[in-house]
Amino acid sequence: MPKFEKSTTELIKDFFLSIGLQGEKTFKRHDLYNWFNKNYPDAKRTTLYCHLVKLSVNNPTRKNYNIRADGSDDILYQMDSDTFRLYDKIKDVVPPEVIPPEENGHEFAYEKDLKNFLAKNMSIIESGLKLYEDEENKKNGLEFPVDGRYIDILALDKNNNFVVVELKVSRGYDKVVGQLLRYKNWVRRNMTEDGKRVRGIIICKEITDDLLLACDGLDDIELFEYELDIKLHKRTI
Repeated sequence: MPKFEKSTTELIKDFFLSIGLQGEKTFKRHDLYNWFNKNYPDAKRTTLYCHLVKLSVNNPTRKNYNIRADGSDDILYQMDSDTFRLYDKIKDVVPPEVIPPEENGHEFAYEKDLKNFLAKNMSIIESGLKLYEDEENKKNGLEFPVDGRYIDILALDKNNNFVVVELKVSRGYDKVVGQLLRYKNWVRRNMTEDGKRVRGIIICKEITDDLLLACDGLDDIELFEYELDIKLHKRTI
């Protein structure tokens, strides 16, 4: 049974009417959040964010959503990470989908396989950990889109706190910490509710000394090294 009388997309359109959105007029992400908090407080920020991605024609991560072929989801044009206006079909140029360069080569294929395995076996990382699911948008936390980038795995722990998991198939260097902190803070600002925490986990083949040093004193980040164990079972012909 639907949560509201209208779909989230239709409610977002009501927000547009309430602020007189037309032409070059823009709105901020938090304008939408605040309007929903006042009028539909049960709406989750995660759902609203996913709808903004899905409705923004130039957001490169919208390709991960089920976009309707009739063009009815082509509503917004994203000016920057927090600013939106209505999409102008004549003036606005929609960029082609860009495949990130790291998606080429055997290392990416290996990392993707490992990522998929961990997403299906979250308890290996931590008891009670589960993949984040946004049922309304049919999007889960595997390669979760964040303003043109992707969180490897976005999860929820047993207390429903967000956990950002970053995976490196080779050695883990200190630069991954900055990337993880950026994702953690983004999730904290845009997706958390009721004072929920956001933690981070880095999983690497080898944890380097510089990564250990970079994480010293960061109590909300955990480091893991992984090992692969392959077993063969002979079958009788």
